[in-house]
Amino acid sequence: MSSSLIQLLVLAGIAIFLVLKLRSVLGTREGFEKPPIPLEDVRPRVKRDFEVIDGGPDRDITDHAAEGSDAAKALAAMKQAEPDFKVGPFLEGARSAYEMILMAFEKGELDRIRPFLSDEVEASFAEAIDQREKDGLTVEATFVGMKELALQEATFNRESGMAEVAVRFVGEQTYVVRNKAGEIVEGSKSEIKRQRDIWTFARRMGVDDPNWQLVATGD
Repeated sequence: MSSSLIQLLVLAGIAIFLVLKLRSVLGTREGFEKPPIPLEDVRPRVKRDFEVIDGGPDRDITDHAAEGSDAAKALAAMKQAEPDFKVGPFLEGARSAYEMILMAFEKGELDRIRPFLSDEVEASFAEAIDQREKDGLTVEATFVGMKELALQEATFNRESGMAEVAVRFVGEQTYVVRNKAGEIVEGSKSEIKRQRDIWTFARRMGVDDPNWQLVATGD
């Protein structure tokens, strides 16, 4: 056997050995495979749904008051005085307070809402309830639901820490007034009455008592 043939056989053996070695390390390719991904595309991509800008508008405020308005500035000052204060949760609390106070007033049950009323509002409610009783009238009312709730105005006194927030309510209720004989003199059991009010709630920010008081009513 010639030396050249021996060299070819040796080279062929080395080639077969290398192929088998590579297959054991890399595996085999079957069917269609995607081209290799460039290195720069391997890095994880961060999905940006929004851009956070330092010092940008506080959506908890601007969702309820125009940016830059006096009300928005007052709300921002309230948050500085009491960082846990949030406008959204406050309005949800105002919704519950409205239903509770309104129904208690209609039914003449002033005692259960006394802690949530200022002295002036309590006196006004008590006078109206007393006059109703003197006239021999009784009220049957059921709260149906809230059609509208919006922040109307807000003020904040930095020196005293006193905050006031006026809220506009449009609620629906059934409302019946009966005389001494039990006859209906106003309203209807089947008719839903729409009630419009603007109530102002007040509280000193930064104190332990979390309760807001109703300090003014209007429409």
